[in-house]
Amino acid sequence: QVQLVESGGGLVQTGESLRLSCAASGSIFSINAMDWYRQAPGKQRELVAGISSAGNLNYADSVKGRFTISGDNAKKMVYLQMNSLKPEDTAVYYCNLRIRTSRWGTPRDYWGQGTQVTVSS
Repeated sequence: QVQLVESGGGLVQTGESLRLSCAASGSIFSINAMDWYRQAPGKQRELVAGISSAGNLNYADSVKGRFTISGDNAKKMVYLQMNSLKPEDTAVYYCNLRIRTSRWGTPRDYWGQGTQVTVSS
């Protein structure tokens, strides 16, 4: 079994910062990709930032220059540093990791339970 637990969300004011963490545990052979998604009320879940299996970083246009994703495969941790937060960043943030649980297994996506980020104006 694989479990992902996010932490670091909270209530902040416009312009402040938060750092989200995602800890993976369980039967993990390798982590192939790391992503952060968010879902605001009444909206579809959207990709915020990601690290591909090749180590390439990508960001949604709305967060470029403000958010930074990083990962530590050895510690099985993923982070999202969020600076200059805006009210429109308010959402539940989810980490999504593409994990292989054995050497010959097929990688599959795992999701955390989400952490709430609220930015007040």
